[in-house]
Amino acid sequence: MVEDSVADGRRIAELLASEVDGRVDGALDALAVVNPDRSAEGTPDGERAYDIERAVEGSWDDARTRHDPDESRGELLAEVFLHPDRVRVEFVVGQDIAAETAAELDLRTRPKATEPPRTLVFVESGAAVKRAVDVVEAVTEATADGD
Repeated sequence: MVEDSVADGRRIAELLASEVDGRVDGALDALAVVNPDRSAEGTPDGERAYDIERAVEGSWDDARTRHDPDESRGELLAEVFLHPDRVRVEFVVGQDIAAETAAELDLRTRPKATEPPRTLVFVESGAAVKRAVDVVEAVTEATADGD
């Protein structure tokens, strides 16, 4: 069981990646952690740690069978940024669902005025990782047939 005391951004990011990439039930079967920056240390402004992609067709196991390493068979769902004491998940799709679900689960969230707009969800402890995964799952299910 994850303790509330995990407040190290890098460890929180690892826990989140493990939950997203390791679970193969329901909507999470179509997700994978990709493009990791293993040198990311975390900065006050946030340093990109990895992306969360959804397989274009079928399960992510099918998408991983790509032949050209540069040819992605996934679509970007969110980018994950590392801070010293937390993680920031920036949803590029399903922004309204991400905001609503995160608020229901008591995760701090805010919009980001970029083009296209994004919703930021802050994961501030190891205990919040499961709730963040619930947000990822809700966005995945709500956007399965497109935005």
